[in-house]
Amino acid sequence: MATIAAAALLLVTEWLRPDLTALLVVITLSITGVVTPEEALSGFSQAAVITILAVYILSAGLEKTGVTRGIGRFLLRITRGSETMLVAALTMSSAMLSLFMNTIAAAAMMLPATMGIARQARIRPSRLLMPVAFGALLGGAATLLTTANIVTSATLDQAGLQPFGLLDFLPVGLPMAICGIILILILSPHLLPRRDMAGSIARMHRMNVELTQLYHLHEVTSELVIDRGSAMAGQTLRESSWRQDLGVTVLGISHNGRLQLTANGDTEVSEGDILIVKGEPDLERLRDYGIHLNPESELGDELVSQDFPLVEIIIPPRSAWEGETPRELHLRERYGIQVLAIWREGEIVLADVASIPFRIGDAALLQGPSGKFTGLRRDPNVLILTEETEGRPSVRAPLAVGILLASLVLAATGVLPLAIAALAGAALMVITGCISMEDAYAAVEWRTIILVAGMLSLSVALQTSGSAAWLAKGLVSISQPLGTLGTAGILLLVSILFSLFLGGQAGAVIMAPIAIAAGGVVGADPRAMAMAVAIGCSVAFLSPLGHPANLLVLGPGGYRFRDYVRLGAPLTLLSILVTLVTLHWFWGL
Repeated sequence: MATIAAAALLLVTEWLRPDLTALLVVITLSITGVVTPEEALSGFSQAAVITILAVYILSAGLEKTGVTRGIGRFLLRITRGSETMLVAALTMSSAMLSLFMNTIAAAAMMLPATMGIARQARIRPSRLLMPVAFGALLGGAATLLTTANIVTSATLDQAGLQPFGLLDFLPVGLPMAICGIILILILSPHLLPRRDMAGSIARMHRMNVELTQLYHLHEVTSELVIDRGSAMAGQTLRESSWRQDLGVTVLGISHNGRLQLTANGDTEVSEGDILIVKGEPDLERLRDYGIHLNPESELGDELVSQDFPLVEIIIPPRSAWEGETPRELHLRERYGIQVLAIWREGEIVLADVASIPFRIGDAALLQGPSGKFTGLRRDPNVLILTEETEGRPSVRAPLAVGILLASLVLAATGVLPLAIAALAGAALMVITGCISMEDAYAAVEWRTIILVAGMLSLSVALQTSGSAAWLAKGLVSISQPLGTLGTAGILLLVSILFSLFLGGQAGAVIMAPIAIAAGGVVGADPRAMAMAVAIGCSVAFLSPLGHPANLLVLGPGGYRFRDYVRLGAPLTLLSILVTLVTLHWFWGL
């Protein structure tokens, strides 16, 4: 129990990374003798872990072949720009995608298309993005392919019970998804905000000027002239300390009448050069360096051009950029681009941007040569919001869809176990050229793999040590007057709360053994109780921190925490009600 409490505390407070916490759980349980070393390491060989890994690669195959590239144009055409119709179409599309792929990947694939639709239909992104995220959660709850559902199924297998099949979640998850989408359509026009915020900057075709206005770049952009005899003349930008002293960022340099927007630390400054900088330098300090303000200030308008566009990115969940500053990431050296501003929780950050660590959900404004963004688009650590919706899928898109469907059919019919079918599909994605091996490795969220594999040893410990049975008896003593369905309801509610603070995967690892034991205590089907836990860990609507898909739309939609509660609370209540009804009908509780 002490290990469970310590792990929960570390996961909630994030004093340590979740994957590191999971490894410490494995080590602690083994050293203390709660489980054998073989049991402690058994999570890394679980079919559930292999399935999650393969689903990441299958999802990446769909993304790389551009399966969703034309979705924005198609949906916009069939809905004719109607906001209500767009909300319905986008929510259902997101739910459908998450039936067949990882929930986070489904939301991430829908985000650029949704931003493009918002631009073309002149609808604020805040009216569309939360339904997309919630649709992905609803669809994910109806399939075994969601991580929390896979973990719960693996716990059943560890307990010697029949694991869930690919279609076992449909009788409960599908009615919940349908009812949830209907409720979103009814409530979203009244409860969702009408904000521009970070999301409105994704209007790529006419957004260069809009981006500078939205991020207030003109208000903090100055032109500095290097005087004759200045100590800076002949120095590179890296050698000179004046930028740090004055707190400015060099955006471009005009040398002999030619504007250069790709200046880096090795760029040399000469007498008469005009530097375009972001910041508000002190005039007295400028004189000390032999610099003066350019009174004409005409070059600022040339910052924005087709050759040097402004592009907005989002830092997605589990990005390796989290905690790193633009300077530490060497973005100028790697991609030839620079970060001009960061949009964080509704506030624009302009000062000393290069030294500010990125956070998950940040929107950042970048500029660089148009050709340099090709490499950035392949970087899995960022999501570009200015993705063109008019692009066409590659010729391998039908092949990628066929591979995915074949894998699911083989698993659903029992011809192959899900892990083997998914792994075969992932291998075929690489063999057929839908995705490269390098992209396949990059597509796997290794932190999630380590987290799930490590925490599965905690699930074993809960069962073998008797802790799960002890906790189940305590829970049943409270819920006994409510009957078996009431016990399932309490398990469902506690799982929802756990997922909000610990995440769905960790919540499922802790709650699934308790649910199985509770089923034995009250004389109900343990698999039905486990189903309640799986659903509860998949429907985290109440907070942007409850699920990475929610966090993904936080910045682009300009949402605040209370926005999630306003729409998420009634959706959560409906999910609980529908789940209990379907558990009663289909599982006999």
